[in-house]
Amino acid sequence: MENKSYLVQMNGNGVHNKSIENGQESQAEVGREALEMANNTLNPIRAIVDGMKLTPNPEKPMIALSIGDPTVFGNLPTDGAVLQAMKDAIDSQKYNGYAPSVGYLKSRQAVANFYSCPEAPLEAEAIDLAISVLCNPGDNILVPCPGFSLYKTLAVSMGIDVKLYNLLPEKSWEVDLLQMESLIDERTSCMIVTNPSNPCGSVFSKEHLQKIIKVASRHCLPILADEIYSDMVFPGCSCSSMASLSSDVPILSCGGLAKRWLVPGWRMGWILIHDRNDVFGSKIRQGLVKLSQRILGACSIIQGALDSILNNTPPSFFSKTISFLKTNSEICFNELSTVPGLNPVMPSGAMYLMVGIDMDRFPDFKNDVDFTERLVTEQSVFCLPASAFEYPNYFRIVVTVPEEMMVEACSRIREFCQRHNRASSTESTDLDH
Repeated sequence: MENKSYLVQMNGNGVHNKSIENGQESQAEVGREALEMANNTLNPIRAIVDGMKLTPNPEKPMIALSIGDPTVFGNLPTDGAVLQAMKDAIDSQKYNGYAPSVGYLKSRQAVANFYSCPEAPLEAEAIDLAISVLCNPGDNILVPCPGFSLYKTLAVSMGIDVKLYNLLPEKSWEVDLLQMESLIDERTSCMIVTNPSNPCGSVFSKEHLQKIIKVASRHCLPILADEIYSDMVFPGCSCSSMASLSSDVPILSCGGLAKRWLVPGWRMGWILIHDRNDVFGSKIRQGLVKLSQRILGACSIIQGALDSILNNTPPSFFSKTISFLKTNSEICFNELSTVPGLNPVMPSGAMYLMVGIDMDRFPDFKNDVDFTERLVTEQSVFCLPASAFEYPNYFRIVVTVPEEMMVEACSRIREFCQRHNRASSTESTDLDH
């Protein structure tokens, strides 16, 4: 079978795949489906954060370490070449109308060429929005824990069950492979693998990725590889794409401009479909085309600029960004490692760092939500409680803030912990000696 892969452009919207199986739906059916989807949609982060009492200390300026948006503080602008590509696309007057629902061929080809490699060749043959085509209501998917909360939001809204597989902090957030495999049953339709990770900032080794692929191969499961932070890895680490390591398991690789190019508001992403052995067959590909026709496609202006953005952004822009993220991560890790009761896990990429809380040392607080809420009240530092990722007794720090702000935030966290830390009786006895 000829090795062949498919490129999908998307705009981030989830789409139900019922129309693929049943043909045309009546307006009433679509309405009922939309209402059911709306009622089943819940974002865990919003559910937790909206319920918190976030009243900052008026004597201290607020430092928000909770939002995964690198543009918030203005210290990480995108490169001038990226902006020029957008200006040129606008000035050309070629991209003011509707683009094809599958995306411009030139734009799809640009992404395919950029990510193609001998181990995972790509052709620009495809479309938009692939994620929901793999699952039917009643199916289940495997999702990392802790993991990006939107996976569950989208799945549950479409009647798809979510099974959480564990990541191990003591192993730099590697997958608990035995526990993951124990979750698989006859209704499991795919597994999601996030690498580099949000919220952990971890980067899996080539060997670990190969072990994950072997699990998928044994059970004939496709992999949805969330690689939005691809190549955002610290010096000394490497990040292999899952598609380059798989010879038989079909891989849907999600990427985009948002993080690496520091433009999350532009909402431009894609899914690269690697299916060398034609496991998906024609139905999946036809279904993807139909899904793409349910929306009007990604922004035409950004599509027009995409070729130039991918090929003309200087390497120095990426290396400067990564150097900054690594420095801030090291500052945060080194500072918080010496705070009794906190257990940070050093990241290897992306823009996040997870910190464990020894709740026995902090009896003033019921859980990580209570802990982070009081941190805002007393110190005006907002970290996201990891309960939002279904991983209690941790909190996530975003390391994109200016360096001096990171230093100040760590100092305040230390002061907060020193005030509320209650050593165990065993440690108190040891200190007496």
